[in-house]
Amino acid sequence: MLSMRRKGESKGTMVQALRSTRVLLPEGVAPATVLVEEGRILAIAGWDELPEVAVHDYGDDLLLPGLIDPHVHINEPGRTEWEGFATATQAAAAGGVTTLIDMPLNCAPETVDVASLVAKRAAAQGKAWVDWASWGGAVRGNADELLPLARAGVPGFKCFMIHSGIDGFAWVDEAYLRLALERLRGTGLPLLVHAEVAGPVDAATKALNASGADWRKYATYLASRPDAAEVDAIALLIRLVEEFKTPIHVVHLASAAALPLLADARERGLPISVETCTHYLWFAAEQIPDGATEYKCAPPIRDAQNCEALWKALETGLIDMVTTDHSPCLPHMKHCVIRGVETRWDAAWGGISTMGLALPVLWTAMHRRGIDVRQIGKWMGSAPAKLAGLTGRKGAIAVGADADFAVFDPDAEWTVEADDLRFRHKLSPYVGANLRGRVKETWLCGVRIYADGGCTADARGRELVRP
Repeated sequence: MLSMRRKGESKGTMVQALRSTRVLLPEGVAPATVLVEEGRILAIAGWDELPEVAVHDYGDDLLLPGLIDPHVHINEPGRTEWEGFATATQAAAAGGVTTLIDMPLNCAPETVDVASLVAKRAAAQGKAWVDWASWGGAVRGNADELLPLARAGVPGFKCFMIHSGIDGFAWVDEAYLRLALERLRGTGLPLLVHAEVAGPVDAATKALNASGADWRKYATYLASRPDAAEVDAIALLIRLVEEFKTPIHVVHLASAAALPLLADARERGLPISVETCTHYLWFAAEQIPDGATEYKCAPPIRDAQNCEALWKALETGLIDMVTTDHSPCLPHMKHCVIRGVETRWDAAWGGISTMGLALPVLWTAMHRRGIDVRQIGKWMGSAPAKLAGLTGRKGAIAVGADADFAVFDPDAEWTVEADDLRFRHKLSPYVGANLRGRVKETWLCGVRIYADGGCTADARGRELVRP
């Protein structure tokens, strides 16, 4: 476990208490009073133990740990018009998320060396409403930058096994993966991998083009990113993790066809972890209209049977966590008309905007399936905390942890409208979704940063730096 400090952290002295009949503690949901001092959880008492301090009584609302999203694209510096720290972190706060880990691409410069990390830190100053960290980038030609980035405090590294869509963030082959895993051996830092290989994608795309397939149809795009691209990539990663024993994390798993490989790797005790995303658990290919490119992502959203298999893997623990892969862009990159024809799926930018919606989306689907609310604490708290080296500091309501909380009404029913979206561009396939559960307040290190439908006036978030 890696301890973390909060860069620029300041301390207060007032003791406060948050009280609810339903507090999600590591051992389960129970009535409790949580005492907070100097931004940390001082003690956890019984619900009826009211200390002589300021008490915030939330009745029957669910008090959750502040959530962690380790897969977001903030896009600053360089592409702030796509998103930016201010809008991304306010959207996070509105959804009960108190920690974001930013991906190293889509910003300019990409976070592939210490100088670019310094630029990102400068860009974030005074703009973050929640705590954040940045993954380092692993791209062809930067193997010598990995350890300097590690010493500069990144919690791990991200790479692509296929073209990322960003020319400055070059995909890597097996030779580079071997070099990177050797450099990271013994550091304990994970290598996060976009697990698709190009061979099956190129072959499928060539065949579709030869047959005159209509790229305005979602079925064409889905066929262009076959399950084999993920399965082949994950098979290679399993062989490498077995050889190097360096932790590997598979980001945004979409294909259930890879689950047997991952199950076997887990049974053999290999250090490989897995995430899936809210959109793979909520949507299914059968419901995506042709031309609705706000649903485009890579790997693609697959069919309903695949979705159910991902849910089963999540419930059994084979999939460790749920993230958003919040990846916004300028609206015209998603929707534009060329000569009167809607943008083809192969021309639209890939990425789904989700920030602020993940908790109610996930809880709505969980409630329908009868899944215990305690799983939220694992899937969006303790598991991502472990991945990012934040265990003991973030992701759980426990003594000594940061006093990060989400006050959640699990019974509220509402329909997502564009005005509910707090990220920069109000374009998302979740608009119109009927959801259950809504965040009422969010606290960061003992300070309420979101309440009554809005964020506080000051941006208190800090960078989390691995010592």
